[in-house]
Parts: sequence; C-alpha cells; structure tokens
Amino acid sequence: MFEFLFKRPGDNKPGDPPAGQAAPPAQQAATAAGSQRELQADKLRQLGGNEAAAVEFILQCEFSELRLAAAEFVHSPEQLERVHSAMRNTDRRVAKLAQSRLDAIRHHASELRRAQAAIEQAQALLRDELLTPNHVAELDRKWSVIAAPELAGQFDAVRAQLGQRLEAQVALQRAMIDRLAELRALETAGLTADEMRARLAQMEQEQQGALAAPEHASLPRALAAEFAAAHARLASNLATLEEGQAALAARDAQLAEWLAASRDSLQPEALRKAWQKLGQPPRGPVQEAQQQRFDELLASLPQPERKPREPANPPAAKAPPKGADQHFLDTLDAMEAALRQGSLGTAADLDKALKDSRDKGMRLTAAQADRLAHARAELKRLSDWARWGGNVSREELVKSVETLSTQQLSMSDLAKKVGSMRERWKALDSISGPAPKSLWERFDAACTAAYAPAAAHFKHLADERHANAARGQALLDEARAEVTRLEQGTAEWKHVAGTVQRLRTAWSHLGAIDRKDKKRLDHEFAEVLGVLQGPLEDQRKGEVSQREELIDEVAALDPHDRHVVDAMRAIQQRWQEHARALPLERKDEQALWQRFRAACDAVFAARKESVHALDAERRAHESVKEAICVRLEEAAPQATPATASKLLRDAAAEWHAAGPVPRAHEARLEKRYHDAIALVQHHADSARRAAGLAQAGALRERLRLIHELEAAVADPALDAAATDWQARWDQLPAVPADYDAVLRQRFGDALAATAAPQAQAYARLLEQNRAKLLHELLRLEIIAGVDSGPEFARDRLRLQVEVLQSSLKSGHKPATTAAELRQLCALPALTDARTASRIEHLLMRLAKEGK
Repeated sequence: MFEFLFKRPGDNKPGDPPAGQAAPPAQQAATAAGSQRELQADKLRQLGGNEAAAVEFILQCEFSELRLAAAEFVHSPEQLERVHSAMRNTDRRVAKLAQSRLDAIRHHASELRRAQAAIEQAQALLRDELLTPNHVAELDRKWSVIAAPELAGQFDAVRAQLGQRLEAQVALQRAMIDRLAELRALETAGLTADEMRARLAQMEQEQQGALAAPEHASLPRALAAEFAAAHARLASNLATLEEGQAALAARDAQLAEWLAASRDSLQPEALRKAWQKLGQPPRGPVQEAQQQRFDELLASLPQPERKPREPANPPAAKAPPKGADQHFLDTLDAMEAALRQGSLGTAADLDKALKDSRDKGMRLTAAQADRLAHARAELKRLSDWARWGGNVSREELVKSVETLSTQQLSMSDLAKKVGSMRERWKALDSISGPAPKSLWERFDAACTAAYAPAAAHFKHLADERHANAARGQALLDEARAEVTRLEQGTAEWKHVAGTVQRLRTAWSHLGAIDRKDKKRLDHEFAEVLGVLQGPLEDQRKGEVSQREELIDEVAALDPHDRHVVDAMRAIQQRWQEHARALPLERKDEQALWQRFRAACDAVFAARKESVHALDAERRAHESVKEAICVRLEEAAPQATPATASKLLRDAAAEWHAAGPVPRAHEARLEKRYHDAIALVQHHADSARRAAGLAQAGALRERLRLIHELEAAVADPALDAAATDWQARWDQLPAVPADYDAVLRQRFGDALAATAAPQAQAYARLLEQNRAKLLHELLRLEIIAGVDSGPEFARDRLRLQVEVLQSSLKSGHKPATTAAELRQLCALPALTDARTASRIEHLLMRLAKEGK
C-alpha cells in the first residue's frame, strides 16, 4: 500500500515510456505530488513546536499524514477550535484529535469549576458559626471525586482550618464534660470553705472562658445548664459549709479541753448538753471521728445510778417501711434496662407507670427510693441530651431543606424529598420532644420555599389537564353539531367522513385529563362518534358496490376493440368522481384501487400482446439469455476461483452471440446478467476468503500453542516438560508450507528449551524480543490498515511518521505483507493476552482481504 512512497524518479514500470520520452500527464502529476509532499514534509520538520505555524501548516497542507503530525503541536483551545472547524469535513483524524483535546480541556475546566465550588462551600462552612462534622464529611466526599490538582493546595488550606475547628470543638466539649465531672466530685472532696470557694471561682472562670471561645456554639446547652445549676448549688452551700466547719473546730477545741481536765470534775449530762450547743457539723469522716472520741470520753466517766422507770403508756414500736412490691421492682428494672439501651420513650412510659404506682400509697425503702431517684436523674440527663441532639438534627434538617433549591431534582423527586423532610421532623418531635417555635417557623418557611417550584409545576399540570378537558369538550360539541346537521339532512358525506377522521385523530392527541373527566368524555365521545359512523358506514357500503360495478365493466371490455382506450378513460373518470364524492376507509380504498388497476392493466397487457405478436424472435433471444442467466445463477454457489473464469468466458461468448431482445426487457436482462456475473465472482471470492480464513484459523491455533509453550518455558513456577507438547502440535490442522517451516522452527526451539539448562536462556530471549514483537506488530498493523487500539495511538502516529520519513529518504520498496507476517510469526517473544488478540485480529483481517 506504500509503493508510491518508494517510487524513484528513474524507475519505470512495464508499459511506461523510455527515459528519453515525455511522461504521460498522470505520471507527471504523480511526480509533482511527490515533490510537493517532500517540500511540505521539510516544512513540517522546521515547525519546531510553533503552535501558530502548525495551525497555518494544517490549513494549507494537502496531505493527511502531515496534517496529523502537525496537529500534535496544537494545544490551546482557540487554535484547536480553529483546526476543528476547518478540518471537520476535510480530515476526520485531525478533527477527532482536536475534538478529543477540546473535550479534555472542557472536562478540566469543569473539574476546576467543581473544585472552586467545593472551595467556596468549605469557606462558607468555615464562616458558619455552628460547624458540624457531617457537613465536613460530605465536603470530603465531594472533593474525593474531583480531579483538580491546581486547586488542591487552596482546598487543603481551608480543609486544615476546618479540621482545626473540629478539633477545637472536640477539645472544648471534652473540657466541658471533664469540668462538670470535677464539679460534681467537689461535693465529696472534703475541701474547706475557702478551698471550695477558690475552686468554684476558678471553675467559673474556666466556664466563662469556654462560653466565650470561638467554638462555644458547639457546646451542648444541656451541659452548660447542668454546670450552672451544680455551680449555683455548691455556691449556695458555702455558708452551710462554713458553719459546719466552725462547729467542727469548736468541738475539737472543747473536746481537747475536756480530755485535759480531770475525770471527776466532768458530768456526763452537762457534757452532752454542752456538746449539743456547739452546733451540728456536716456529716463525714471527721464528724464521725469526733463523735467517736466524745462517746469514748463519756464511757470513761462514772455513770450515776438511776432507777428505770416504766412509761405509763409506752409508745408502740414504729414498724419499718414494708417497701415496694415485686411488680414495682420489675418495672424499675425494666426502666433501668431501657436507660442502658438508650430507649428514652420506653423509659419515660415506665417512669409514668412507677409514678402511678406510688400515687396509690406505696411506700419505698431508702435504698429503693435512692435507686428510683438515680434512675429518674439518668432519664432527665438522657432526655436533655436527646433534646439537644434533636435540635442539632433539626438544624441540619433545615440546612438540608434550604439546599434543595440548588439541586437539580425532578418535580416528583422534589415533592417526595420535601415530604420525607417533614416526616423526619415529626419523627424528631416524637423522639426528642417539641422543637422551638422559631426553629419550626424557619423549617416550615424553607419547606414552603423548596416546594414552590413543584407546586407551580403540579398546578401547571393541573391547568393542562383542565385545558385538555376543555378541548375534549369542544371536540365533543363539534361532533354533536355534526350529528345535528346529519339528522337535518344538510351534511355532505365527504365532509362527514373528513370530520370523523379529524375528530378521531384530534381525540387521540388530546393529552392527559383528570380520571373522572376522562372516563365521562370517552364514553360520550364514543356514543356520538357511533351515531356519526353508523349512517356513514351504510353510505360507504353502497359506494363499495358502485366501485365493484366499475371494476366489472373494465373486466368486460374487449382488448381488441379500437375504442377500448376511450372507454377505459371514461370509466377512470367516473372512478375519480366517486372517490371525490365519498372517501372510503384507507384499507378499503386501497384494496378496491388495486383491483381496478389490475383490471385496467390486464386490458392493456392483452392489447400489447396482440400488438407485439411480431416480436417472437426477440422473445426467443430473450429465452436464450434468460437461460444463460439461469445457468450462471445455478452455477454460482459452486463457483471456485479455478472454475469461475472459464464459466464467465463461455457465458460472455454465448451472450454476445445471441440476438437482441424486446426493448422493454432489455434493461432487466442486462441487469440480471451482470448480477449473475457479480454473483459468480462473489462466490468465487467467498471461496477464496473461506480458504484464507481456514488457513488463518489453523495458523492462529498453532500460534496459540506456541505462545502457551513459550509462556510455560518463561514461567519458573510451571513445569513445561510435564506436557506432551508434540502430541498437541500433531493434532492441530495443517498450515501453508511457507508458514509451516517458520512455525515448526519456532516450536522446535521452544520445545528444546523446556530442558532445564536451556530454559533460562530462552526465557531471557523471549523477554528481550517482547519490545521488538510489539514494534513489528504495530508496523504491520499500519501497513495492513488495522486499528491498534487507543492505547497505541501515540506510538502508531510516531511510527507512521517514521515510516513515511524513512520511505521518503531511502526510496526502497517495503517487503510484502505476507513476508513481514512470516517474520512476525517466526519471532520468539513473550506475548500477553492483548498482544495475542491483536495478532489474531491481524491474521483474520489479512485472510479476509486475501493478502
């Protein structure tokens, strides 16, 4: 296919004029074209990557390969648009290359826009006072599918600031939780009043600092309220704590004085009264130790003897509280289990049941009361957390609703989305309690604004349905008016038929209507249309009878009558008058017209038969040529390249020996004869291609076995000697002798390499030849015009330019395709699945083309 590239100025083919004579004009034009190609190839090499010069070269160059090579230097969008618009209808490869680069530039610009939108969203989140982790996670998911390395640094900077804000929020919340726990522990820490006051002041200062921090909006409001309540309670208890500590000090001093005094001077009753007057200190280890020392002091003093005196009416012993019943305890256990599992609704119902039980007069023991109080405190704490979490979820729900207007949703999806948002709000009300009024108003306004386009769309659809119903009613009124005219006898049947057809077509294109109106209108329209169609069908039956009478009149005509043509014209005129007066149904009209036309054609055919009685000789010649065509058509399926040439020569001699045929059939016979010749040649070519495909299939099977053997030799994990390769080789079908020699040599070398000493050396040879195999395969695909795949487009283009340049420089003719294919089959090299598929595709393509 590249012979013209290797044409030398001095080379002459057989039949060309000698060197001293002037060349024909076609040869001079080819020589001029070759020199022009060389000049433009030199100009291409001198471009030096200049984009503007490359564009000008493409617009002026006449050779597609050089234009494609110059197109590699064009990268800017303006120049690519210019090249694409100029080459769109001229050079498909250059236009495709320019279009692909333009698409890549547009895709990159789209990615940049998406990246800029993500950065703007990140900056908006950075400015938002209440930053939530789920928004940042959604931002990260959006950025993960964006390819914009130019803006990655800017996004990473904003994302780092968002991460710092989230870390600050976590640290602030953790510090709040730890501070609340520490505040609760102060009650049992045993600090003095001054130490307690100093510690409370310090914690209050830390709390105020946390509430003034930049991320204070992320702090749970329940925690802040709980801290404020606990702090106020401890601060209010400072006075009591000071009095208790003063009482402890007074008791210590008095107790030390009593222990230092003589035991005989101390009276137990006086000591007890004095001890009671010193005040009641807070309970704790120190108070218990003081009381124990005082009790030991009283025990060491002599006790006065006193007669026991029985009370007149001894009070009855107070019975200890009986405690709760088993049902109450089971309910309390269920409530604690629900709290551990986080089921606040269940826990609240169980707490209500416990309240109802206590209202019935049940008295609890101290342990049971403490347990119930602890459970209710835990329920209150979890409920506060749930209320705070519900408000956060509502805030996110409001933001989600506010962003619905920016999403490209269909109207039905938008309506479903808004409905699901409202259902989620109701679910939050049942789980986390009622929402604040301001937040509900904001959510309701956002839902109303988001649903507004869907509401307008659905209203538009409803208006369309009403308009369609009005149009249907108008068609129905028109049909009823036509029925009235028909009953009055003022309607024309042609107009009635056209009206029925038009109304039926308009009703089928009416559009959507509300279901209740649709059913009523369809029923009424069917009734009115039935009233119109009944008389119309009766009238059409009469018209069909008249048309059939016209057909019988034509069939009764004598073709030998000299006035038959005038009679037929008169009948045809009557047919047209009937057709204009009342059109029939299309199928009936078409069937009657075909019968009428066939009757007319029969009359004309009989007349022509009588007129052409003298053409018997031409008809005989026609029969001879028909027989030749039949013989060619029958022999075509068995035609082979060897028998086709003799068959065509004999048929041509007989055809030219036969005489002329009737002029009416001459074109048909010529066409049939040439079609028969083409059919014979087609079957001969098919047989040639089938033989080539069979040989290509056998060659493919042997190459597959060789590739499998070479892969086994190159893979140390496989035992190549364990397979009987020779037996598999002998079972394969035979290939042509020129390919059998090279394949047998390659198979023998690979089979000999299965031995351990030679396997490594042969494997290195296979690996070394891989690149050469790919290069030769790509070169052979270029020569054969076979597509190599998009992944080899750049290498193919480079190799095409190299082949073109080398051919222009050397002027040698390339080897034939078959010879290069044999060299490719003889080259031992490792082959992957993609390369093997390309080789097989090349084999089948060359076999189909007969190369």
